[in-house]
Amino acid sequence: MTSVPSDPAKASNARPAPPGSKTGSKTGSQTAPEAPSPPAKRPRDVRLDFFRGVCLIIIFIAHTYGNPWAQYIPARFGFSDATEIFVFCSGMASAIAFGAVFERHGMLAGFGRVTYRIWQVYWAHISLFIAAICLTILTDDFLAANGGYLKGLQFHNLFNENAQSALAGLVLLTWVPPYFDILPMYLVLLCMMPFVILGARYSKLAVAAVLVAIWLAAQVYSISPYSVPWATRVSWFFNPFGWQLIFFIGFAFMRGWIPAPPRDRRLIIAAAAYCILVIPLAWEPLLLRSETLMGIREAMFPLIDKGKLGVLRIVHFLALAYLAWIAVGEGGRYLKGPLVNVTRKIGQQSLGIFMTGIMLSFIAGPFLNVVGRTYLSVGLVNFGAIGIMIAVAYTVAWYKSAPWSKPPATRPTSDASQPRTVPAE
Repeated sequence: MTSVPSDPAKASNARPAPPGSKTGSKTGSQTAPEAPSPPAKRPRDVRLDFFRGVCLIIIFIAHTYGNPWAQYIPARFGFSDATEIFVFCSGMASAIAFGAVFERHGMLAGFGRVTYRIWQVYWAHISLFIAAICLTILTDDFLAANGGYLKGLQFHNLFNENAQSALAGLVLLTWVPPYFDILPMYLVLLCMMPFVILGARYSKLAVAAVLVAIWLAAQVYSISPYSVPWATRVSWFFNPFGWQLIFFIGFAFMRGWIPAPPRDRRLIIAAAAYCILVIPLAWEPLLLRSETLMGIREAMFPLIDKGKLGVLRIVHFLALAYLAWIAVGEGGRYLKGPLVNVTRKIGQQSLGIFMTGIMLSFIAGPFLNVVGRTYLSVGLVNFGAIGIMIAVAYTVAWYKSAPWSKPPATRPTSDASQPRTVPAE
């Protein structure tokens, strides 16, 4: 009686693979060629994820109506705010996500990758818009506000004589009410990006000149898409042709088109001095007490205009960004600890957390209107919302990891379940 070996591959009478087979095993002196390994995935930038996370938390605080914490966000002490962080970091992230696709797979694949992202962001905007409208209607009904919240967000135009234009404008992005202008702006920037990459293959300097010229045209001639189809010349609050400059500065830094600045003490002193000197022109408790300061701020308004991204806002943001870059150390080596890790997780899921934060702000504002703005209620609302954002970030990351598509972990088997070899007779 012949026994069956427990491992057929180790049997003495097992046949060798024929020459030229693609099994990957050695056959005499020949070895089948191995498939090339895929390129190593670029590690995430700790600084990018961290500051995007900080930005998304600030955006929630700033968008919550009557939130006392909004008096302490960076925008209250200078010209720039979380929007510059969001757009700049989006440019850096786009350089990582899309730039490599253009390099490795060519322009056609790169265009396809960008248009796929445009498709995602567009429907994210539409979904967020519709969800916010439904939530606002429910809030008005629940609080018997008689349409007050709908009017406050300009959603009432869906239910009056402007309904037809508003509904078409929702789809065509020609109706962009307050709080809903960041994603449409981002869509325009994404549309511009492939042409910037293509132009940079021939002349980076020429591309930079064109982008600066577009920014200047936005400042001088106010070129911009319109946001209210039934009104005359009402522009998007965030003019994409002005804001594209900060986006592509971040893009150029991450692509290596602009070298990293030196770690120079003179630059640090200059950046810190500028940030300190503008505080009296931004901090309201001091600004509102001085007619001189108010006059200076009004005179320099075109230079600090948020909608068009005035030049002094750019300078203020770059000064803050330089100081932050110095503070976190080379490669972000000082960004460590549980709080940093949680903030990074928020930043890694920027689109989902942005949408979550906007929806939470629409809930938090009416809630504070009802219960009052005490230290307890304000703390519960802000910490509770941040906790929800953290939970959503980890949940989205889990879904993106697609654990159901991975092979199941092998479990050690007991001795009783191991196959036994029957000795030959």
